[in-house]
Amino acid sequence: MFRGERGTASLEFITVGLILLVPLVYLVLALAALQAGTLAVEGAARQAARVYVQAPNQEEAAIRAGRAVEFGLADYGVDASAATVAVHCTGAPACPARNATVTVTVRVAIPLPLVPDVLDLSTGASVPVESTATQRVSRFWTGQ
Repeated sequence: MFRGERGTASLEFITVGLILLVPLVYLVLALAALQAGTLAVEGAARQAARVYVQAPNQEEAAIRAGRAVEFGLADYGVDASAATVAVHCTGAPACPARNATVTVTVRVAIPLPLVPDVLDLSTGASVPVESTATQRVSRFWTGQ
């Protein structure tokens, strides 16, 4: 009676499965890349703020904060050269200083996975991620 339909269920299952599975796998890869970028930026900003407030002077603070950002981003495979770091100090004319508040902001554009680098598509297919961390310099801080 239904002899013309024999054996097509497996073919339909494979076709529909691939149509649904490929976008789902890409979505998981993209979300994993964004989560890694978010964790990298957040950790880099937090560590940069921590080392900045513990430095003995402004030059050393900038060097230590830059190194902390490089290591924090490298732990998650994010290119540190593409990151922008902004340090803002409130409560003192120069930072670090006693009771000053230091705010470090780290911004990175996370490229989506599997986007070819042809015609500069990777920069257009990226998601900007930003994190800010704030630390207060100790009231017992003594600079050099």
